[in-house]
Amino acid sequence: MEFKSPMYFTETIHSPIPEICKEEEVLIGIDEAGRGPVFGPMVYATCFCPLSKVETLNSLGFADSKTLTEQSRNALFEIINNNSDIFGWMATACSPQDISRHMLRKEKYNLNQFAHDTTIDLINNVLKLKVKVKEVYIDAVGPAESYQAKLKSFFPTLNIVVNYKADSKYPIVSAASICAKVNRDFLIKNWEFVENKSFSGEKGSGYPGDPKTKNWIKNHCDKVFGFPGLVRFSWSTCENYLLENGYSVYWYVFIK
Repeated sequence: MEFKSPMYFTETIHSPIPEICKEEEVLIGIDEAGRGPVFGPMVYATCFCPLSKVETLNSLGFADSKTLTEQSRNALFEIINNNSDIFGWMATACSPQDISRHMLRKEKYNLNQFAHDTTIDLINNVLKLKVKVKEVYIDAVGPAESYQAKLKSFFPTLNIVVNYKADSKYPIVSAASICAKVNRDFLIKNWEFVENKSFSGEKGSGYPGDPKTKNWIKNHCDKVFGFPGLVRFSWSTCENYLLENGYSVYWYVFIK
C-alpha cells in the first residue's frame, strides 16, 4: 500500500484490517512526521492492535522514530506489516499545497488546528472500518489538556490520553510514529515533480535551518513562478527568500 505522488490535497491509505481488531477492543496510537520541514507532506499515522496483544506490542522494540536509523524504522515497519493478523495502520498525507492553502486562509487557521482536525479525521476513519477502538494515545500538539478535552468532546466513549513525548512513552504511539515517518520518507524519495523540469541536488532534512535545504531552495526558486510543488510556500523561509529574490508583480485596478 503506497501513496501516489505528487499530491495536492489530503490523501489517506491504510493496511488490511485484522479481523481480531473488529472483534476485540483495540488501542490505537497517533503521531506525525514532517510537521516542521519547509517542504514535503506532513504525514499523520495511527497504528492499532487488540488490547489482548499488548505484551506482543511491548516486546517488539518500538521506539520514537526520531531516535531510530532509517534501516531500523523500515525493519520495524516490516514487522508491523508481517504481523497483519494483529496490527493495522492508517496514514494521512497532507500535501505541501494543502498545508499552505490552510495556513494562508483569510480566517486564521494554524498548524495546530490542522493537526487536530487531521487527528479527528484519522480516528473517525478507523472507526468507519469497524475497528473496536477503546483506548487512544496521542502525542500532544499544543496544550495537552485542552487538546485531550477537545478530542473527548468528539469521542466521549473512548479513553483518550494526550501526552507530551507520547512517542517515547507508549509503544503504540512509537509504532504510529514509525508508520508516519516511513510513509513520509517514501513520498519524499519518490516525489514526482509536475513542473516538467528536473530538480536535482541534495535536499537535506527539509528543516529551515539545514544548510543543504537552504541551498536546495535557493537553487530551485524561479523568479516569476516561485518554488516547485514540493515546497511549502507559506513557510517564512520561502516567503522571505522569494520577496528578496523574486520579481515584483504590480497589479493595476481599473475603475470605470
